[in-house]
Amino acid sequence: MPQIPYILSVVTFLPLVGAGLILLARLLNKSGADGAARWIALATTLVTLGVSAVLVATFDPSSAAYQFVERFVWFVGAEYHMGVDGISILFVLLTAFLMPICILASWNTIKDRVVDYMIAFLVLETLVIGVFTSLDLFLFYIFFEGTLVPMFIIIGVWGGANRIYASYKFFLYTLLGSVLMLLAMLWMAAETGTTSIPALKEYAFSAEAQPLLWLAFFASFAVKMPMWPVHTWLPDAHVQAPTAGSVILAGILLKLGGYGFLLFNLPMFPQASQTFAPLVFTLSVIAIVYTSLVAFRQTDMKKLIAYSSVAHMGFVTMGIFAGNDQGVQGAVFQMLSHGLISGALFLCPVRRPDGADAVVRGDLHAVHHGQRRPARHLGLHRRDPDHGRHL
Repeated sequence: MPQIPYILSVVTFLPLVGAGLILLARLLNKSGADGAARWIALATTLVTLGVSAVLVATFDPSSAAYQFVERFVWFVGAEYHMGVDGISILFVLLTAFLMPICILASWNTIKDRVVDYMIAFLVLETLVIGVFTSLDLFLFYIFFEGTLVPMFIIIGVWGGANRIYASYKFFLYTLLGSVLMLLAMLWMAAETGTTSIPALKEYAFSAEAQPLLWLAFFASFAVKMPMWPVHTWLPDAHVQAPTAGSVILAGILLKLGGYGFLLFNLPMFPQASQTFAPLVFTLSVIAIVYTSLVAFRQTDMKKLIAYSSVAHMGFVTMGIFAGNDQGVQGAVFQMLSHGLISGALFLCPVRRPDGADAVVRGDLHAVHHGQRRPARHLGLHRRDPDHGRHL
C-alpha cells in the first residue's frame, strides 16, 4: 500500500485542530460549550486513532529505515524533521488508542471547566505523538518538555486535595532532569553541525564525550520513567490526578523515558551504554525489589499501581541495556503491555463501600478513599462479578 504524504503531520497536529474547534465552539455558544467540547474531543481522538491505524497499515515492517519522512528547514539551525520506525509507530498507535478512552472516562466525572480540560488532553496528545515522530534534536526537546505543561495543569486543576503539591513536584522533578539534556543537545549540535537524529546516530562521538553525554540524557529519562531513586513524584501524581490523567500518565508518559533511552543513549553512545550497564542493572534491581515490597504495603490502589509501575519500568531498563535484541524487544513489549494494563486498572469499576447499587466507572479519585483499599477487593468476584472480571 502506498504511503500517504504528510500523514505524520496530520496525525500529530489533528488533536491541536480539535482544540481550536473547541475554543471556537465556546466563542460561538458559551452555554453549550461543555457538551460541544466533549463531543469534539471524542470525535477528534477517534479520527486521530483512525489515521494512526492507516499509518500502521501502510507501514512497511520489512524495512529498518525511517518511514513517512517529512523534512524541511523551518528556521535557521533547526529543521522540521519527522518520521517513524518499527518502535515509534507502536507508541503512536498506543497514544491514539488511549486518548478516546480517557475522554470517555471523563465524560460524566469532570464537571468544572470542561472546555479547558478537553483542550488540555488534546494538546497533550499532539505533544506526545510529536515526541514519538520527531527526528530533530530540538523539535524532540520542544515536544518532550511541552508534555509537562498540560499534565501539570490537569493534575493541578482537576486533581485531588493535594493537587498543587503533586503537580509542582511532578513539574520540577521532570524539568530539572531535562536541563542537562538540553545542554548536551546544544553541545552535540555544535560538535556535529547537525540536529538530525538519524545523522547523529551515525556520528562517532569520542570516548571522552560519550560518558558525559550519556549521563546528561540519562538524568532526564531516568526521572521520566521513573527509575529508583528519582521515582517519588509518581505516587503523589497518580493519587492526586483525575482518573484519565492517571491513565495517560501511566500508559504513555512513563514510556517517554524508555523511548528516549532507545532513541539516544543506546545507539548514540554505545560505549558509555556498555560502561554504565552495571549501574543501570543495579538501580533496576533495587527498583524491582524495593518498590514491589512497598506496593505490597499500600492501602491505596492508586499508590499500589504507581509503585508497581516503577518495578515494571525496572524490567524495561534492564532489557534496554542488556546489550542484545531480545532485551530491547522485551523492553518494548513490556512498555506496550504496561501501557494497556495499567490504564485498564485505573479504569476499573468501583462499587461504593456502603453497598449501594451505583457503580462509579472510570473515576477512582471521585469516590470514598476506602474504595481504593486493596483489602476491599478480596473475594471481589464473589461480591461484585463485573468488577472482578474487569480486574
